[in-house]
Amino acid sequence: DSDLSMRTLSTPSPALICPPNLPGFQNGRGSSTSSSSITGETVAMVHSPPPTRLTHPLIRLASRPQKEQASIDRLPDHSMVQIFSFLPTNQLCRCARVCRRWYNLAWDPRLWRTIRLTGETVNVDRALKVLTRRLCQDTPNVCLMLETVTVSGCRRLTDRGLYTIAQCCPELRRLEVSGCYNISNEAVFDVVSLCPNLEHLDVSGCSKVTCISLTREASIKLSPLHGKQISIRYLDMTDCFVLEDEGLHTIAAHCTQLTHLYLRRCVRLTDEGLRYLVIYCASIKELSVSDCRFVSDFGLREIAKLESRLRYLSIAHCGRVTDVGIRYVAKYCSKLRYLNARGCEGITDHGVEYLAKNCTKLKSLDIGKCPLVSDTGLECLALNCFNLKRLSLKSCESITGQGLQIVAANCFDLQTLNVQDCEVSVEALRFVKRHCKRCVIEHTNPAFF
Repeated sequence: DSDLSMRTLSTPSPALICPPNLPGFQNGRGSSTSSSSITGETVAMVHSPPPTRLTHPLIRLASRPQKEQASIDRLPDHSMVQIFSFLPTNQLCRCARVCRRWYNLAWDPRLWRTIRLTGETVNVDRALKVLTRRLCQDTPNVCLMLETVTVSGCRRLTDRGLYTIAQCCPELRRLEVSGCYNISNEAVFDVVSLCPNLEHLDVSGCSKVTCISLTREASIKLSPLHGKQISIRYLDMTDCFVLEDEGLHTIAAHCTQLTHLYLRRCVRLTDEGLRYLVIYCASIKELSVSDCRFVSDFGLREIAKLESRLRYLSIAHCGRVTDVGIRYVAKYCSKLRYLNARGCEGITDHGVEYLAKNCTKLKSLDIGKCPLVSDTGLECLALNCFNLKRLSLKSCESITGQGLQIVAANCFDLQTLNVQDCEVSVEALRFVKRHCKRCVIEHTNPAFF
């Protein structure tokens, strides 16, 4: 017993993410080993490995016959590990409390390539500290197997929690902290500087993040430090309201390998920021500047310089965009597959016609709430973009059933059609259904079902 107690005390303990109404785990000596005494919150519970059952041989002979082994205990280790692989982090930690066999299987390194925590009440900083401490047991101070950390919506996450990840997880490749509004530029600096393999970063809704760079004083030094570059390819900064052109300039200068960039509702960005972006990040395939109200046709002229590399573009609700900007994009970005221009009221049939004739491989188009687009533009679209799969015409007042019939007669692969708040007849909708059998029609006509 003394040997077991010594081993328990000297071994870093795992973490259990559990709600506050559950009782603390009692160790072999009957004392609670909770890492927090705070009530009314979800905390990280620290516990020791389940003790080995020791039974005297004479007692075993005199005891009643043992119960039949549970069905799940008959499964081999590799099957158990496969089952555990589908569990979220908190459930996996609970499985480690069942018995010694489950404890050993639950901490199999193959199961800890990802940490996923959710919930507004989770004490994420403490949970990450305890988890990384346990995962660093075999390789002190370094967790080499962890590649993905997802703590989206955990509002109690602070810079301290991200610093723990940055210090212990040099092999981190994917980090998602969307909605964690307490983290700042300092935390992002720690992650990108200490995790050189980071490729995917989601900081959407983190309103304090205004820059991503390898220097703490990013506003002073716009160029990368000693020629180093950040390896991020996917960056989501949706709802980072205070991001400005200068910050985007710094991001572009340090993250030159970007291929996917989402800047939805970054309302302070202008055409100047997009100019910096195109100068440094020539490999961008997907770009969203939806609801960036200061982006205009001049910004689309800069985006068009990405040429055939650009496959996805969202400019929804950019009210300053007109046919002029659409012509720039259509002329140079011939391999465009997805365009969201919903709410761009300056777009007319002329813009749609130019787009259809130049971007013939277009698969998804949203021109909802564009009142100047009519059946004429739809006809040109149908006669050139035969591979169209998704089309949204929501609230397009000038669209009629005739335009829909032309689309249905030429775009047989159409899968989704949105004609909500459009004046189209039941006959036109039935025509679409007959010619595009797999098409799901979103409409507001109660007579069609």
